[in-house]
Formats: sequence, C-alpha cells, structure tokens
Amino acid sequence: MPTGTPRIGGKSGGGISMIIILVIGYIVLKYLGIDPAMLLNGGGLQSDFEQTENQQNQRLSPQRQDEMTQFVSTVLAETEDTWNAIFKTSGVTYSEPTLVLFDGQVRSACGFASSASGPFYCPSDQKIYIDLNFYDELENRFDAAGDFAQAYVLAHEVGHHVQNLTGTLPSFNEMRGNLSKADENRMSVRVELQADCFAGVWAHQTRQRGLVESGDLEEALNAAHQIGDDTLQKRSQGYVVPESFNHGTSDQRAKWFTRGFKSGHYGDCDTFKGDV
Repeated sequence: MPTGTPRIGGKSGGGISMIIILVIGYIVLKYLGIDPAMLLNGGGLQSDFEQTENQQNQRLSPQRQDEMTQFVSTVLAETEDTWNAIFKTSGVTYSEPTLVLFDGQVRSACGFASSASGPFYCPSDQKIYIDLNFYDELENRFDAAGDFAQAYVLAHEVGHHVQNLTGTLPSFNEMRGNLSKADENRMSVRVELQADCFAGVWAHQTRQRGLVESGDLEEALNAAHQIGDDTLQKRSQGYVVPESFNHGTSDQRAKWFTRGFKSGHYGDCDTFKGDV
C-alpha cells in the first residue's frame, strides 16, 4: 500500500468529516455545560469495584430490592445528619447529594455507566449512582459481607460529594490534565483515601448516636481491605503493579477509615500532606 500525504477527498474525506463532527460535538457539550473530558473518565473518578465485562450479576428479588432501597435510603439520611451538623459548625450549609438507584445501566452528567462500573459519584450533577444488585457482588465476589460494609460503600461516595463541595474534586480534575499518569495516580490515591477517612468520620458520628453494633467496625474494615488496589490486583491477575494504584492499598484504606472513625473530625482527614 503506497504511503504519503493523504489527499483531501476520496476515503480520507471520511476522516475529515469525523473530525468536524467531533469538534461540533465538543462545542455543543460545552454549550450545554458538560465537560467532555468528564464524559471520558466518569467525572475524574474511577469505580472502586469495577467488574469484568462478562460478569453477570444475579438480579435481586422484588422483596430484596425493596429491603435494599430502604437500607441505602436510611444510610444516606444518616450521612446527611452527620455532614449537615459538621458543615453547620463552620457556618456553611450542606448541599445534600441525590441518590440514583438504577438497574443495568444509567445516564449521568458524567456519561453512561453500567452495573459493571460499580457505585460512583458524579460531581457534575452531585448524584450518587448505585445498582443495588452490586451489594450481592460485594458479599459474594469481594468477600465483604454485612450491613456496615454496604453502608461504608455509600459513605465513601458521600465522601466524594463532600470533597466536591469543599473544592478538592474540582481542583483535582482541573490539575489532572497537566499531570503525568503516574502523578495523576498518586494524587488519585490521596483523593480516595480522604473519602475513606470521611466515611470513617460518618461512622464515628453514627456510633455517637448509638447506631453502631458489635462487629460493624470489623465489617467496614474488611470491606476497605478487600477493595485495596493490591488486593484487587492480586485477585484478578495474581500480581501487583504499584505505579498503577489509584485508590490506595488495603492497609492504606483501612488506616484512613480508622483514622476518621477514631477522630470524628474531618480536619484530621488531610491526606494531601506527608505520607499516606
């Protein structure tokens, strides 16, 4: 096949047309207030629980679906109690996130997502997305059983919402385009660990209200351990690639959740100073 400078016209015209379409699409998205980059990376955050494409979830029974809907709604209300009180002490009003329950796939302001993506937070619309069938996966695939393990997952996503309100997520998404992949991963780890610590702060406040039972902390710590980058990589591929970590190791995730749980003060969750 001859090589050289492509001519305008013929088959190369398709490439030019596609570029024009992409440029127009970019302009339209910006006009609508949607960041095209966020559509490509899910709003700058990766899921903690990505599944393989051929993973088939067992669908929940209607009764189980109702039970889980009530459960996550109750947990979300508890996180609202916690963060409303914390923000109030600083003279700031807490803007509560919206919980979106979906089945199979969903469209968010950060793009399309499927059940395989796991729970995620979209900063563009300030919504938390969860396919409730995931909670069976949490127990059966990730070996993280228990109500408090399930609550930890939601509290972590709420932690990302708190980061969005306090400017951490916007700053991270703004700077990530200027970072190397390795530096972006390292910064992402700090973002994720802070969300873990915020989840611990919620757990501390929940305990203060007498809602934490014996064994609950162990369930949350086990969940944090099971979704560490090193544990997930060992499970999926048999070895770890530390430079690809973007959520933190099992020890780091358990450490920062514990820190928030023991302290109860979000000011103790500064993962951006020193070692993590």
